[in-house]
Amino acid sequence: MALTRPALTRRRLRALVAMAVALAALAGAFVWFAGSEDRALEGACDGVLPVGEVREVLGDDTELDVTNRTEGSFGKTASGSDETGGSAKSDGSAKSDGSGESGESAKNSARRANSLSVHCRITAEDTGHIAVSIAGSPRPRAEYGYDDLYTAVPTRRTLPVPLGHGWSGLFATDTARLDDAEDGTATTAVLLDCARRGDSLLITVETALRGAATLDDPAVRPDFVRTATATAEAANDHWGCGARLGKPVRTVGLPVNEDEYEPLLGAKGTCAAVPTASRSAVSTARETARDRAPREACVLGTRDGSPLYRLEAYYGPYAEDARSQYTRDYDYENVTPAEKPAGRLGRSAYWAGATCPRGAESALYLIRADAADGETRRRPDLAYERAALAAFAAASAKHHGCAAPTLPGG
Repeated sequence: MALTRPALTRRRLRALVAMAVALAALAGAFVWFAGSEDRALEGACDGVLPVGEVREVLGDDTELDVTNRTEGSFGKTASGSDETGGSAKSDGSAKSDGSGESGESAKNSARRANSLSVHCRITAEDTGHIAVSIAGSPRPRAEYGYDDLYTAVPTRRTLPVPLGHGWSGLFATDTARLDDAEDGTATTAVLLDCARRGDSLLITVETALRGAATLDDPAVRPDFVRTATATAEAANDHWGCGARLGKPVRTVGLPVNEDEYEPLLGAKGTCAAVPTASRSAVSTARETARDRAPREACVLGTRDGSPLYRLEAYYGPYAEDARSQYTRDYDYENVTPAEKPAGRLGRSAYWAGATCPRGAESALYLIRADAADGETRRRPDLAYERAALAAFAAASAKHHGCAAPTLPGG
């Protein structure tokens, strides 16, 4: 007996049509959500986030959550126009002779205020996150003396190392030991010295990767850097900065841990030329290479590496930020690095300053007793502190093309 196919009733036909419409709508929803995520990524950090690098680092098939905030402007004077009389984007045509600012240029710098502040965070539930901040420099004076002007890099337990490869930047982590709970977290900072005198962009990226990622693997470390350098390249074009860019970072060193000290007499990096001291028992050093890093450190210690003094150099936004914080923290003393080019802070701390080319923020150099060494703070060797600061500041200023530092008196 032949089988006959049941005829479609009107009710069944309506049900099939409704099911087809529902399936199409569901497919459209999936496409919309996927497209929505892509649009959020493409618009993150004012559109300068490198989507390809982010997906490569966090995973191509991972669902991503994107948060984003952009405010302020870049390249404008306090009156609201840019220095060339055009839009906020600079064509980078301002000329510089590489010397200190002229009276008119200094006047423009005093009126300029880069309020640009960009933050975005991309989170993958199973992989980790990438948090990006971009800030224009110099900041409006109204921001001084309150919170940090710029996103900080970890320096409490390790010394950041320079990015190298032609970049002015830092690679930092607060991880004191590899394979600890924070081994997969690092911060990369890239400073763009813009073509327009005195303006710069600071890009800071925290990358946290869970699972098998470890900073100890030299093949993995560039993954913690690539988002920052790619963002810097896009930001340089987006805001008309016109800075000189570096090359791809294929290798990067590890930040220097507390137990990685060496004889001071053999120092070749940030501690080079700093003298030893018999009275203070200074004979060891922890240091990094310089290599255009916008922030430098040299830790001086005893024979067993116990820290006694910390020397630091700040350039560009980091110098501006440090002066702002010292204005807040030491306001009661009425003399701070924000008010004089050189001087003394407290019982055991000195600072020096140097004028840097192209209207950049004056460099700031500090020496202070290590917070853990109470005896050095109670009975400071002031003559040695001044001698160590002078040697450190002179070598650093020369490397960065700045003028001879102004030093504190006795």
